Amino acid sequence: MKPVPLTQQLVDSIREDILSGHYEPHSNLRQDALAEKYGVSRIPVREALLQLEGEGLVSIQPRRGAIVTPLSLLEVDDVFALRLLLEIRLYHASAPKLDAAAIETASEANQRYRDAIANQQHAVLGAINAELHMALYREAPLPTTRQIVAALLQTSQRYTRIQLRTDAALQQSLAEHDQLLQLTRDGNYHAAEALLDEHIRHVWHSLREMISAQSPLHTG
Repeated sequence: MKPVPLTQQLVDSIREDILSGHYEPHSNLRQDALAEKYGVSRIPVREALLQLEGEGLVSIQPRRGAIVTPLSLLEVDDVFALRLLLEIRLYHASAPKLDAAAIETASEANQRYRDAIANQQHAVLGAINAELHMALYREAPLPTTRQIVAALLQTSQRYTRIQLRTDAALQQSLAEHDQLLQLTRDGNYHAAEALLDEHIRHVWHSLREMISAQSPLHTG
């Protein structure tokens, strides 16, 4: 296995600190402080921050440097409206073509999701959730749409991490995954599409309520 490049290691570490809430919205990410924390020069730190800006987690501003972007209702609505439209389309095109091995791949991801919940490894839930969803869309002959949805799922991770902070939300997401997989195994694709629609809408509406209850600074 090839070693992970230094810049990518920094991207992963800083991203996780943002997603976990260690760096709160509007926090100033000073390059010299990050370089000291990780024991590196400022050059890979600068490259990492530029990549995180491309992911929408950081905004690099004149005279202020890198700022953790605030939670945004506009972004939530944008991302989840697109997810709703595109994920249903991908599932519709993919599900009838999934063989037993493909469904087993999705089931294995779901088991890792279940294990992570049991072990309180919440940091990995977003990535496993994305893996599960994408496993169900793998046979869709729509490569551009799959790429877009993969990017949307990555953007969603910051928000779904917030939404999944309660046991009730975790158990509901797991139950919906279980049901979605069973409907797919049974070939009941119409019901599965309806459930997927409901699954995405539930997370979307829960996030809107949670962010709306916070500071008005987080709404735009």
